[in-house]
Amino acid sequence: MTRFDGEMSPAFEIFEPAEWRAPVIFNSPHSGSTYPDEFLAASRIDLPTLRRSEDSFMDELIGHLSARGFPTVRVNFPRSYVDVNREPYELDPRMFSGRLPSFANTRSMRVAGGLGTIPRVVGDGQEIYRDRILVDDALGRIETLYKPYHRALRRLINKVHQMFGTVVLVDCHSMPSVGVSRDEPRRPDVVIGDRYGTSCTPLLPDRVEETMTGLGYSIGRNKPYAGGFITEHYGNPASGLHAVQLELNRAIYMDERRRERSPRFAQVASDFAVLADVLATTIPFGDLGPFQAAAE
Repeated sequence: MTRFDGEMSPAFEIFEPAEWRAPVIFNSPHSGSTYPDEFLAASRIDLPTLRRSEDSFMDELIGHLSARGFPTVRVNFPRSYVDVNREPYELDPRMFSGRLPSFANTRSMRVAGGLGTIPRVVGDGQEIYRDRILVDDALGRIETLYKPYHRALRRLINKVHQMFGTVVLVDCHSMPSVGVSRDEPRRPDVVIGDRYGTSCTPLLPDRVEETMTGLGYSIGRNKPYAGGFITEHYGNPASGLHAVQLELNRAIYMDERRRERSPRFAQVASDFAVLADVLATTIPFGDLGPFQAAAE
């Protein structure tokens, strides 16, 4: 069974502010860059290719926000090893040696695309593994990495909910500047995903769009990314839980080929601080709590 210690510790980190400003959590689930030796040995592709799946430096772009009064979360293991933005058991049976548990979701669209909880491919479609993986190894990654992360995130969300009566989870990702399909139009600077209006109050994506547009960013909504498992699972507006996904175009803050921060990196980080401050000061959090059911 896979362990996450020594070379890969800690698996994830939560930074709570000394003084809380607002019930807004910033989460970076895909920026992890600590690769286990056994994973690299099992891969048929090299480390630079594996790293194409990372949301590189997104954890740094939001990391300073904890000092400004906002809790931040970052995952340190790579999404190509185990992806926390999936259901816990979205698994492709063709990848594994041994029988998957009966409750595994083997037929989701994400599994079909090779991007399940244990991914089969990196973002551009290249196969990761030389050979099949033992089922016990896959389940071990889920038990020791995936589940502890989600338990900790849920505890943080519950804590914020108890403190403020509502929660806003901003799930932060980055996307390649160019899509795989040549028919895809040029990607905007930021794509806001709210699961087509189901994961949060409409005020939240509207306020994000207004703020980022004012800072000079081009904006898209829900295409090509509407929000993954985290946005869908934790976004429950009727319970006062609001989740929105932000996909940042990598070309605006990094050199994608060299995987290096660009000269604009510091400005983009500063703009995230502006966004956090706007959300803290202009969102009427008192109106975003659980909806009261009508009397029978």
